[in-house]
Amino acid sequence: MNNVPALELRAVHRTYQQGGTELHVLRGAQLTVAPGEVVALVGPSGAGKSTLLQIAGLLERPDRGEVRFLGEDCGSLGDDRRTELRRSRLGFVYQSHHLLPDFSAAENIIVPQMIAGKSRAEARVRAMSLLEGLGLAARAEHRPGKLSGGEQQRVAIARALANNPTVLLADEPTGNLDPDTSEGVFQQLVGLARQHGLAALIATHNPALAGRMDRTVRLEHGLLTPA
Repeated sequence: MNNVPALELRAVHRTYQQGGTELHVLRGAQLTVAPGEVVALVGPSGAGKSTLLQIAGLLERPDRGEVRFLGEDCGSLGDDRRTELRRSRLGFVYQSHHLLPDFSAAENIIVPQMIAGKSRAEARVRAMSLLEGLGLAARAEHRPGKLSGGEQQRVAIARALANNPTVLLADEPTGNLDPDTSEGVFQQLVGLARQHGLAALIATHNPALAGRMDRTVRLEHGLLTPA
C-alpha cells in the first residue's frame, strides 16, 4: 500500500462548450501525489487549475481519463460513493473561506464531522484540538464576522482536516490575504499536511510559496509538466 499513490490522475480530459466553441481545458493531464507529499500546482490564470482540482476532488467528472484514490478508480462510482469519499478522504481549502456565517468557529468544524457520523461531543473535542493547534482556541466561539481574514482561513483549514482526510486540495488558499498573513497561513497549512501525512495539492500564483513545497507541477495548454 505504501507504493500506491494517494491521488492519481490518468490522462484526464475536460472540454467545455462556450457558445459554438469547444474549450479544451484539460488534454490528458497526468499526476501522482504520494502520501505525505506536498505538491504545488502553478500555471497562468485561466489554465484550468480550479477545474483540475474540482475533478481531483470528485466534484466534477472528466470527459475521459481516470481519477484514483489509493488505487481505487472513481470513474464508475455512483454519486453516493463519491460523496462518501469526499467526506472521508478529501479536505478542501478555497481562496475564500466559505465558512457558515451564523455558526461559531468551532461549530464550522463540528458540522462536517457530525454529517460524517460523529457525535457532537466527539466532534467538539476534535474541533478544539485543531483550533488549539492553529492558535485559535480563544476564538472558538466567535462567528466568522468577528474573525480576521487570516483567522477565518485558519478555521477553514481546520474544517478541511476535521474528518482526517487522505488528500488535501487547496485552491489559492492564501490568495485573499496580505503577505504577512499569507506567510503564516501557508506555514500552518503545509505544516499540518506534513504532520498528518497528507497528500496535498495546492494551487498558487506565488512562486516563493511554490518553491517551498516538495515539488511543483505546471498546468498549461491542458497538460501537467514538472516546473
